[in-house]
Amino acid sequence: MVFETLQEVEAAIGQHLGTSPWVDITQDMVNQFAESTKDLQWIHVDVERANRESPFGAPIAHGFLTLSLASYFISHIMTVKSVKMGVNYGLNKVRFISPVKVGSRVRMSAKLLSSEPYRETGRRSITECTFEIEGEDKPACIAEWVGLAFE
Repeated sequence: MVFETLQEVEAAIGQHLGTSPWVDITQDMVNQFAESTKDLQWIHVDVERANRESPFGAPIAHGFLTLSLASYFISHIMTVKSVKMGVNYGLNKVRFISPVKVGSRVRMSAKLLSSEPYRETGRRSITECTFEIEGEDKPACIAEWVGLAFE
């Protein structure tokens, strides 16, 4: 969806905004995330052990890695032409429902739950983000993401 101004976003409350393209979750991506966050748990980074001992039968992506893709995904779902800057304000609710195995593909669909004025030139919006795993019935994650955008 493309909006000219933040004010136009309000009309989309309650609507499905769209679905992002698929992203491949690679072991290299998981390893880089593990190094960056210092979360080196073997279920993420020890491929042989994860294949052998993990209840998932493979290494899995960190839940927060999946969640961190929200900024990338939303940029493929919606654009507000007048926005000069956007920031993460937080999350109201996050649930990691299904593990994302390395080698999977994920994407995100978004539904705008609310949007209200914030200070003089901004809006605070809450978006329900559903992270899907290709070929799986249950999503990887569902989160209510709070964002601020300024014109």
